[in-house]
Amino acid sequence: MSDKIRKYVLPNLPYLFVFWFFSKIGTAYRTAPGTDFGTKLMGMLDTFPKAFETYWPGLGGIDLLVGLAGAAGMYLLIQSKIRKAKKFRRDAEYGTARFGTKEDIKPFVDPKFQNNVILTGTEFLTMNTRPKVPANARNLNACVIGSSGSGKTRFWLTPQLLQAHSSYVVVDPKGGTLDQCGRFLQREKYRVRVFNSIDFSKSMHYNPLAYIKTESDVLKFVTALIANTKGDGKEGDEFWTKAETLLYCALVAYIVFEGPEEERNMNTLVEMINSMEVREDDEPSKMRLTICSMGWNAAVPSTSL
Repeated sequence: MSDKIRKYVLPNLPYLFVFWFFSKIGTAYRTAPGTDFGTKLMGMLDTFPKAFETYWPGLGGIDLLVGLAGAAGMYLLIQSKIRKAKKFRRDAEYGTARFGTKEDIKPFVDPKFQNNVILTGTEFLTMNTRPKVPANARNLNACVIGSSGSGKTRFWLTPQLLQAHSSYVVVDPKGGTLDQCGRFLQREKYRVRVFNSIDFSKSMHYNPLAYIKTESDVLKFVTALIANTKGDGKEGDEFWTKAETLLYCALVAYIVFEGPEEERNMNTLVEMINSMEVREDDEPSKMRLTICSMGWNAAVPSTSL
């Protein structure tokens, strides 16, 4: 009922006052002496104060008619102004942004604390991408910007890891995050994998040759290898690139399809390439690469392949 009153009654209260005012004018006109319009209009100067001596609106036919006509005319005038009015945003020249409150973010928070992304000490965002109300679904990407030492890792990243509600991929240049959260994640049954490009003794290893299953995979691997190791210099004659590709394809195919399992890795490829190096000041009998059906040897004095 209060919503209906606020929606229908309150906006129309001013028109009731307009009706009352014009009905009083109708009363002053009706009680004015004279028979013609001009005489009555002049006589209203005497009857106008008397018409407002009581709070009740005039109940005569002319009183009600003038009151209704005045209220209707005012309503049409205001509606015309509203339709023609330009959409000005008064007092909003500098924007309407404001800080959110607990009530603003409440629909986006999961009742279970562990299922939330921690935004601040009091604001959270549910990890559920399909909440009960679809309109409350939000993008979970977050961009944290701050200077060095401002607490991006300590106050944002670390609390997210301690939630232990999903899988994580963390770039940890200093290694501090692994020391702080690694043991905790292991206790939470996480499988922690570390790729350390500085100290390989503390790192997992990646062997791209282990994923080569067919001859087409060999060509894909060699093409990617050459494209990512040629540097920024200008590419020379295409003949040498094709020759390099054919050589690498032959070596990789031999390692993968003929070599022993323990030698199917990049180290073997690098050793084979190094053993093929020839210098002008070397004697012809120095180390050369030889591949035969029994395996490969980098110490055989031969130049055959």
